[in-house]
Amino acid sequence: MNTIVIEHVSVNELPEAWCAKLPAANNMTNAHVTVRIEEEIVGEQAKQTQQTTSATNPIFGMWQDRQAVENVADYARALRSPRYQVDGSRRQP
Repeated sequence: MNTIVIEHVSVNELPEAWCAKLPAANNMTNAHVTVRIEEEIVGEQAKQTQQTTSATNPIFGMWQDRQAVENVADYARALRSPRYQVDGSRRQP
């Protein structure tokens, strides 16, 4: 599979359909984004790929046995919150 990554693309240069998917497109007139284009895997092949990746990745499930972490999603969100805003954009230092 080939992936194309284009960094530092002005939001003004994106197609309207792409801008519509950005959470804060109206406030991003002078912003830049990274565009990643790759083949979409669907159906049975996607399930097999996900299972293989999950099973072979040593990081997958690293918190599953930690009793101190009742809700993994909330725990991960709290870890990321100093770096990311609610819309997924990075916080400025």
